[in-house]
Amino acid sequence: MQAKILVADDERHIAEGLQMLLGEEGYEVETATDGRTAWEMIQEGGYGLILADLRMPEVDGLELFARMRKAGISSEVIIITGAASVDSAVAAMREGAYDYLEKPLNLERLKALIPKALEAYRVKQANRLLEERLANLTRFGDLIGQSDEMKGIYGTIEAVAPASASVLIVGESGTGKELVARAIHEKSNRAKGPFVAINCGAFPREILENELFGHEKGAFTGAINEKAGCFELANGGTLFLDEVAEMEPDIQVKFLRALEQRSFRRLGGKKEIQVDIRVVAATNKNINKAVEEGKLREDLYHRLAVIPLNLPPLRERRGDVRLLAESFLRRFSEENGKSTIQGFAAEALEFINAYRWPGNVRELKNAVERAVIFAHGSEVTLQDLRAHELIAAEDREVRIPVGTSVEQAERTLVLKTFSFAEGDYGKAASMLGIDEEELRSRLSVLMGLQIAQV
Repeated sequence: MQAKILVADDERHIAEGLQMLLGEEGYEVETATDGRTAWEMIQEGGYGLILADLRMPEVDGLELFARMRKAGISSEVIIITGAASVDSAVAAMREGAYDYLEKPLNLERLKALIPKALEAYRVKQANRLLEERLANLTRFGDLIGQSDEMKGIYGTIEAVAPASASVLIVGESGTGKELVARAIHEKSNRAKGPFVAINCGAFPREILENELFGHEKGAFTGAINEKAGCFELANGGTLFLDEVAEMEPDIQVKFLRALEQRSFRRLGGKKEIQVDIRVVAATNKNINKAVEEGKLREDLYHRLAVIPLNLPPLRERRGDVRLLAESFLRRFSEENGKSTIQGFAAEALEFINAYRWPGNVRELKNAVERAVIFAHGSEVTLQDLRAHELIAAEDREVRIPVGTSVEQAERTLVLKTFSFAEGDYGKAASMLGIDEEELRSRLSVLMGLQIAQV
């Protein structure tokens, strides 16, 4: 249905004449002969376009427009003005009015303006409805989705957030495990407290223990000041442990005790520090296999998985792919100053829907961000999206210049492969043709070298 037009002009013959003229053009037109009546009609809604005379009794055209803006009424406005008041009409355009017309009216220009103004209103309404829909779907922080799978996740978050029990989120890399953890925190009674996140797979054993529990001054060489760990920093809030199955066994023992007692000692410390925290953990591993192989202690697993939550990969929630892509497009278009981008070309959407996105939401997000950067027109094309494939191919290459030492070449290869595997020790070790223990040993040495160089 085409939105209605309101003609507000205190000269009755002009108002009725425009009503008849525009009615013959197929528009539904209503009239008001003073600003007060026009304002009452506008508040009832349903108008896509207001033709408002600048000078009317009680409420003039500019006041009418100002009231509409204050009330958030999105109807487009064309100001009708005499030659002596053109400056005022131009000022109204600067504030958001669609255009202005001088008396006597140029009817051909009016006929040309109206469909454009109504289309602008339609686009504005469509964008508003999309924003409302996205807002409803983004029910928990940055989580977006309308699939049954995600509705199930939303329901679980609502149910578990008020509790204090530990939650274990299991899902592939890139599915949004930290977003779920943040949503649980933000919906809980701890929302005003800190949310502290740490990736257990990103640190060698010695550094991870320090990151978790902190240290006292003089605890080891270089400890010139005391440092609070994540347990302490999360007091009163939520501690999120990503890739928890990557913890070394002895760290798991200390962590389990701290989790059960809600107390710990800093490295080199003698005093027990009490904390009030909720723990949310996550892993991309097959959790049962990790327990069977002894990589994750069974008692720690049961302590963490009081409430288990399985996060589906993107390929199992296909109905959310386009929704996510459009959300990322709007976000990155705004962030990169490319407001001219209106959407995806048809072939780009076909690619987005057909591709399996093995890297899940993270891969889709990165692909759209890169495509926005490469895009030049009003649409993101398939070529723009395929740029991410070329970049991904470059990411899989390790270029080592002639003259590089063997030690430096090994360091580059190992660190680059570990980064490409997104911190997955098993995947990185397999790619390098070594076992996990050897990889961990090499990384410990290499990261130690990095620290020493800093």
